[in-house]
Amino acid sequence: MPGQRSPRLPLPVRYQEHDLGPVYSQTDGLHFMLNFTVGLALLIGVALVWLAWRGRVMWLKVWSVGLVGASLAYLVAAAFGLTR
Repeated sequence: MPGQRSPRLPLPVRYQEHDLGPVYSQTDGLHFMLNFTVGLALLIGVALVWLAWRGRVMWLKVWSVGLVGASLAYLVAAAFGLTR
C-alpha cells in the first residue's frame, strides 16, 4: 500500500561482531614507524642543538635539548618494552 513504509532491512557490515579485524594501534608496523619517527626527531634535535650552540640562540637550545631528551626517554622506554 502506498501509505505503509517498508520494514527496515539490516545495514550491511564489513565485519561481524566477533570478527573485528586487526587493530592497527596494536600492530608491529605502527610501533616500527613510531620508533623511526622518534629516532629521526633525535637526529634532528642533535643537529638543532649544534646549530643553536653555534648561532648562540637560547630559545633554540632549550627546545632542541627538550626534543633530544623526550626522544631519548621514549626510545629507552621502547627498548624496555614500556610503550605497548
